[in-house]
Amino acid sequence: EVQLAESGGELVQPGGSLRLSCVASGMPFSTYAMSWVRQVPGKGLERVSWINSGGGSTNYADSVKGRCTISRDNAKNTPDLQMNSLRPEDTAVYYCAKLVRYSDVVEELENDYYGQGTRVTVSS
Repeated sequence: EVQLAESGGELVQPGGSLRLSCVASGMPFSTYAMSWVRQVPGKGLERVSWINSGGGSTNYADSVKGRCTISRDNAKNTPDLQMNSLRPEDTAVYYCAKLVRYSDVVEELENDYYGQGTRVTVSS
């Protein structure tokens, strides 16, 4: 059974930084692309960032480009998201999600497993 467990979300002031972590189990982690998606209450899921199986290809939503870095450690089964210069509009629940396959085209992406989410609140 695939399991994804996120951590790292908390209350942070505007301009601050957070590192979101995820630990994956129940799957051959190094063979799958991974992503981080977020959901603001009352709105749909937004795909924040995604990374291919080897870690050499990454993509970001325009809303976070230049402020976030996705990475993965295939030895530890962890895809992480470093978030800097946080803004109030980054407030959301963030989910670690496994991708069915990698693509550079966001419309071609499909997630098949999600974690329980970790809440990020950016407020003064």
